[in-house]
Amino acid sequence: MSGLPVDNERDRIAREAYVQLSAAADKFEQYAHPHAERIAAIADAIAAVLHMAPQDRRSLRNAARMHDLGEVAMERDYIKKSGPLTAEERLDLARHPVIGEQEAARASADRAVQLLVRWHHEWWNGAGYPDALRQTEIPLGARILRVADSYAAMTDDRPYRRAFTESQAREQMIEGSAIEFDPDVVAVLLSLEGLEQLRSHAPRASQEVDAPTDNAIDNEIKLFSSYNG
Repeated sequence: MSGLPVDNERDRIAREAYVQLSAAADKFEQYAHPHAERIAAIADAIAAVLHMAPQDRRSLRNAARMHDLGEVAMERDYIKKSGPLTAEERLDLARHPVIGEQEAARASADRAVQLLVRWHHEWWNGAGYPDALRQTEIPLGARILRVADSYAAMTDDRPYRRAFTESQAREQMIEGSAIEFDPDVVAVLLSLEGLEQLRSHAPRASQEVDAPTDNAIDNEIKLFSSYNG
């Protein structure tokens, strides 16, 4: 099991405030379950495997809770609609990470949290937004958040679709590996023991996902290598 870093009293109070903000974002986006807390737990489990420092893990968890505050601040009705977005709507929505960065600053989140919120839609191949960062130009925490957010969104019910099955979600993550997602981060995600337990509910703050064995990670990396040629 990967131990969670212990928050001091100031961190605990901040975390509780960020949890409340995440609940408001989840409600606005009409997630059936606490989406941001699921992302925080999954992202932290990945970060533990990748040996991120305790403070970096704390910033990552808080960024997960606040990652879509920009959408809440924008208050666009199209975010809730069931059909595909228009080109104009997609262009408008691409502003939400920058607005989210500003909202995180307004909530007194540290600079690391603000930047992770800004960059959580950057893609491994440079096709993301808002800054078109690519590969290791994207901080590791933002790469982890991109993977955790995508997996959590796929595996939760939405008003306009049912949750993907585990096999469907895994297939989508593999297809996006080395395109949208850091392939090493995806390998760790798919190797996590207990990942399916986080599919449809938010974990308690103390709940953890077991770290995979080295063999499990190696097997996933070999799978990606064969898939991507």
